[in-house]
Amino acid sequence: MDITANQILIVDDEPEMCSVLSDILKDEGYETETATSGEKALARMGERDFAVVITDLNMKGMPGMALLKHIKQRHLDTNVIIMTGFGSIESAIEAMKDGAYDYVTKPVKSDQLTVITRKAVREVSLRRELVRLRREVEKEYSFNQILGKSKPMQAIFELIRRITPSPSSVLITGESGTGKELVARAVHYNSPRAQGPFIPVNCAAIPENLLESEMFGHMKGSFTDAKADRKGLFEEAQGGTLFLDEISELPISLQAKLLRVLQEKEIRRVGGTRSIPVDARVIAATNLDLAGEVKAKRFREDLYYRMNVIEVHMPALRERTEDIPLLAVHFVRKYAEPMKKPVAGLTEGALALLMDYAWPGNVRELENVIERGVTLTRGEKIGSEDLPQAVRGDLGDRHMIEEAAEKTRTLAEVERAYILRVLEKTAGNKYQAAQVLGIDRKTLYRRLDEIEKQRTKA
Repeated sequence: MDITANQILIVDDEPEMCSVLSDILKDEGYETETATSGEKALARMGERDFAVVITDLNMKGMPGMALLKHIKQRHLDTNVIIMTGFGSIESAIEAMKDGAYDYVTKPVKSDQLTVITRKAVREVSLRRELVRLRREVEKEYSFNQILGKSKPMQAIFELIRRITPSPSSVLITGESGTGKELVARAVHYNSPRAQGPFIPVNCAAIPENLLESEMFGHMKGSFTDAKADRKGLFEEAQGGTLFLDEISELPISLQAKLLRVLQEKEIRRVGGTRSIPVDARVIAATNLDLAGEVKAKRFREDLYYRMNVIEVHMPALRERTEDIPLLAVHFVRKYAEPMKKPVAGLTEGALALLMDYAWPGNVRELENVIERGVTLTRGEKIGSEDLPQAVRGDLGDRHMIEEAAEKTRTLAEVERAYILRVLEKTAGNKYQAAQVLGIDRKTLYRRLDEIEKQRTKA
């Protein structure tokens, strides 16, 4: 089928009306075809794609309402404009409730017709552009809902493909919001275990006194609220994958039991006396430096090495800025469609701000920013004014050095100002600030101490 957003089908059982309307729209640059019945209109639509159908409400044979219903069942991407007499406006309103884009009254005024048609065509064009972009993204740069065309992400995709056949444990590392669970799901659904369950667990969200019971199950009467035997998450994940998010939050006492499960492939329920074989691949994730946690005696060394058979490190968004436009378009589509808003992308100014921002919250923060933008914008593109102040205010980072040079500020002064700005952006989170700055936390603490000393002297 020939697909263009410039083709219009005019339907009226009066050939003269079809001819008049066709001439009006041709003068506006549209390609038009005509049909003198609903049946002929459907036949033409089976041969060719039309952006807009303009149909009379009252016709011999198939009336306009019936034609509208057929179009909405078979051609969801086509906008329908209803023509009606002044005495039938209520019917036209009913037609809009059934999916018509708008209506015009007879006798049709050329300026009214062209304005409504232009809007209907533009909406179809935007919808189709979103579909095109989605297909392009999914074809070239996606892997199981993970998006990225940058070298770091392409390397991640290749690593996932290589490790999926293996039963080995996987440790996914990276800052919060980088998409660690998406990677875990991709590993699972591309593995021989794809038909089995994928059970995600946030280790930080379960109270410590309930964790053992949640993971390994319990027997009736093993504690006050144990009113019946219950399977744990390992048994629920039988034949599939158990995803342990924020594994660093697991208490030391439970780490030893998890190590035993990984080694022996069996669990024992709380209050139970028999071992139960389990067959579940374990994938863990953390936003902390587990090697550092081991040195600090907060994480078992033997469990760390048992979990870290294969490590997948997710890069921060600031480390793959070329993916930002791709991700932004994806999120625009994700939120524009259910909101029924004709938003097709971002202005150049808004995109420049996104590219310049540090993104301490990574992809998750970007998604939230785009959702806000789609909600607030009144235009067809998200503008700078639709972005939160944190993002808009970040534009100054790009010019900090230039401004410092003009004011002949020292390097130490520039460094101090930049550290304080990053801390402000990360809401005082020193771990995230250190990540943004590209230094370790000890170095950051040392620099902050120096800043405080300078401030005291001043």
